[in-house]
Amino acid sequence: MGADGWPGLAPGSRDALLAAEVVLGGPRQLALLPPECTGERVPWPSPLRPAVPGLLAEHSGRRVAVLASGDPMFHGIGRTLAETVGSRRLRVLPHPSSVSYACARLGLPVESTEVVSLVGRPVAALAAVLHAGRRLLVLSAGAGTPADVAALLRDRGFGPSRMTVLEQLGGPGERHTEGTADTWDHPPGDPLNVIAVGCVPEPGALRLSAVPGLPDDAYEHDGQLTKRPVRAATLAALAPAPGELLWDVGGGSGSVAVEWMRAHRGCRAVSVERDPGRAARIGRNADRLGVPALRVVTGTAPHALAGLETPDAVFIGGGLTTPGLLAACWAALPAGGRLVANTVTLESEALLAQWYSRHGGELLRLAVAHAAPVGGFTGWRQAMPVTQWTAAKPAGGDLRERGETR
Repeated sequence: MGADGWPGLAPGSRDALLAAEVVLGGPRQLALLPPECTGERVPWPSPLRPAVPGLLAEHSGRRVAVLASGDPMFHGIGRTLAETVGSRRLRVLPHPSSVSYACARLGLPVESTEVVSLVGRPVAALAAVLHAGRRLLVLSAGAGTPADVAALLRDRGFGPSRMTVLEQLGGPGERHTEGTADTWDHPPGDPLNVIAVGCVPEPGALRLSAVPGLPDDAYEHDGQLTKRPVRAATLAALAPAPGELLWDVGGGSGSVAVEWMRAHRGCRAVSVERDPGRAARIGRNADRLGVPALRVVTGTAPHALAGLETPDAVFIGGGLTTPGLLAACWAALPAGGRLVANTVTLESEALLAQWYSRHGGELLRLAVAHAAPVGGFTGWRQAMPVTQWTAAKPAGGDLRERGETR
């Protein structure tokens, strides 16, 4: 159902509501039904998702209709219902989504407009998609979201960005409010709103790429940071894919976990750091760079790894010589899981050489030099070389461990 209520519904949707013995929905949506919809009206409780199975079980055997805003399969209740009862027991009658309405009003092609939902998510998630010239649509959590978005844009160096708040799309009370983030002073309006943002950075704003290898200056750190060239090579070796989970062991500043999650909005990560100060810093970096869902575990590995969800990939950036750490990380990986370990010390390098001889994979040394003044001239200043071991866990055990040949 849209903001235009009953008049905007297609005939099939009206028939379903007229035939329903029970209608579930939010109070606003239920109030839009006419008297001829005689089914029992049941408002959703809060929190909603945990209550869905019980509510459906309570009305089992009756004809149940569920009211949703716009398209229920787009950031809506449809997903929860499909997961609860199965798609075969669910008949979905979608309405145009707020995104479709907003793009129609602004002349934006839907397929090239980035959509970010802040419903139930921190506003910091928006930071990951801020790029010069990008057009965004933000699904609001309520009337206060536009002001929160404007504050984040200012804080991240995108104050000149143009904002348009579209309220009650498709309904008789539709209203548009425009301005820029750096001068946004409009009072809160209708809670049913979508925010269009045209991203414009301030002069000199730090450029954050869509690929791994962000500038070192993008991070708050105390020196414990995988530097930009090595970080880019490390993420390439880890090979993030949508939906995968990374363990970042010895998180330091969290840069590898942050850029793993920035690779795709479906990527997830847990950063394990024993120092509480650094663990707090990882959280701040995650918020700053648009991945507030990064989970930070404060503790010493391998003990701190107990109970964590099985990873698809593991990065070990510190503590390699801790007894049992490498073995615990390798054992936690499923078949096909990847492990990448970096080190600059001879002791850890010797350990990686042993694991390479046992499990194969790739062992390489990354050497980076930066141009630096040498008197009145310029020369190369060599950074400490980094030894990196990359391996994928084979199915059915390791051939070398069983004494077989490949």
